[in-house]
Amino acid sequence: MTHTYRFAEQIVEIHAMYPDVYALCADYRTEGRADFSVSTTPRHIAFEREKSAREDAAAHRAVREYGDGYLETLAVYRMIAEKMPDYDTFLFHGSCIAVDGAGYLFTAKSGIGKSTHARLWRELLGDRAVMVNDDKPLIRVSGGSVLVYGTPWDGKHNLSNNVAVPLRAVCVLEQAAENRIRETAPGEALPTLIQQAYRPMDPAALSKTLPLIDRLAGSVKLYRLACNMDLSAAELSYHTMSGG
Repeated sequence: MTHTYRFAEQIVEIHAMYPDVYALCADYRTEGRADFSVSTTPRHIAFEREKSAREDAAAHRAVREYGDGYLETLAVYRMIAEKMPDYDTFLFHGSCIAVDGAGYLFTAKSGIGKSTHARLWRELLGDRAVMVNDDKPLIRVSGGSVLVYGTPWDGKHNLSNNVAVPLRAVCVLEQAAENRIRETAPGEALPTLIQQAYRPMDPAALSKTLPLIDRLAGSVKLYRLACNMDLSAAELSYHTMSGG
C-alpha cells in the first residue's frame, strides 16, 4: 500500500508494511507528485525496537514491548527527518503552541514539563491558544523566516493540528520553586537547541542540519524559564514572550 502526505510543505510518498502509519497520518494525506519517498523493511522496525530497549535500560526502567505497527510509525518519521534538511527543515523535540497566529516552542529534557506548561497556556488563554504539536514538530528556516509545522507524531497526549505558524520564540524550561524568566543569547541557548533537534545519522544531512539550528537561534527570541508548573508560570512566560 502506498499513499502521499504533505509534511512541512513537502509531499512524501510512504510505502509501509502495516496500516498504523496510514491511520496516524490520515489528516495529512494529499495528492501530487512526491518530493521524496520512504519505504520500510523489517530491519527498520528491528532498529526502532533495539533503540527503545536501549533507552529503557539507560533510564533504569522495564523494557517496554511495542507492536511492529507502532514501531514502523517511528521508523517512517526517522526516515522523513533524515530527508527534511534537504528542504531547510528539521525535526525538533518540543511542545509548540500558537497564540494569535504566532508560535511559541517549549523545550527541555524529558520529564521536565514541556506538555504541562503548554497545557497551562491553554488554560490561561482559552480559544486563543492552539496546539501546533506537543512532541515533535518540524521547523523550516528559509528566506529569513522561521515556520513551525504540526505533524501527526505528537506525543502521548496526541495534541497537534495540521497548521503552520511563524515561530516567535523558543523557551528552555527548568523546574524551580519560584518562577523566573530571562532572555538568553544565541550562544547560550545553542547547546540545548542542538541537543533537542533531531541529528541525522547521514553525515550529509547532519551537515545541513547544524547551520539550520544556528540560523534558528539567530532568528527568534530565546528564553530560559525556571518554573513551578503553576498557572502563574504561564502568566509570566506568556506576558514576557509575547510582549503583552
